Amino acid sequence: MPAFFYNLPKNIMKCFRGYNLLWHLLAIILTYIIVTSGFDWFYFKSSRSPLLHSLLFPAVILGSFLPIIAPFALYAFGKAGENLNAVRTANALGQAALIGLLIASFYKAFTGRVHPLRLFTRDTADISREFRFGFMRGGIFWGWPSSHTTVAFAMAVTLLILYPKDAVVRYVAICYALYIGIGVSISIHWFSDFVAGAIIGTVIGVVVGNSFREYIMERNMKHDPKFNGL
Repeated sequence: MPAFFYNLPKNIMKCFRGYNLLWHLLAIILTYIIVTSGFDWFYFKSSRSPLLHSLLFPAVILGSFLPIIAPFALYAFGKAGENLNAVRTANALGQAALIGLLIASFYKAFTGRVHPLRLFTRDTADISREFRFGFMRGGIFWGWPSSHTTVAFAMAVTLLILYPKDAVVRYVAICYALYIGIGVSISIHWFSDFVAGAIIGTVIGVVVGNSFREYIMERNMKHDPKFNGL
């Protein structure tokens, strides 16, 4: 079976087990606080800047395509250079992105939150508190949490766990996740969508990262008993 599917069902379930479930609860509680306090609406009005929009809106495009392109590109690079660690990292990133998308879409299917883009074409009333709770009342494209942010943080944290000693990977991963999260929070999502996505994405990244780190360690130890990490 391809490494992409390694522990896939188990890793999905693990994202909701034990202390991980408490992090989901924290995301919900913080969302409630941010929404009811009016901070979402305040943040929306305060971030309506043409300069901010031009600098951060590309995060919407980048966050949509990079989770697809990066794993495939890294996989192709690893295969071409016979670099097993690159191939396994690509599989880990692909799985983190898939689980992030699945979990975010699952939540969106039941929250149906109204997105801020409606304000650019309709009215200027405060709609930051509008949710359409139920099944598929708002689809899975819009809503809570931000899937862009969830996937970005899932992939970034996966990399941090697989390459804990690599400073370049650490800074690039963190900057990427924050750029995507903050970028969508000033355009297609509310601030609380970003916060929830960051928390849930981090949980996913920890689960997938640890799972694949064990997998990679196990496979590499078979070839080199002295191997002690990536």
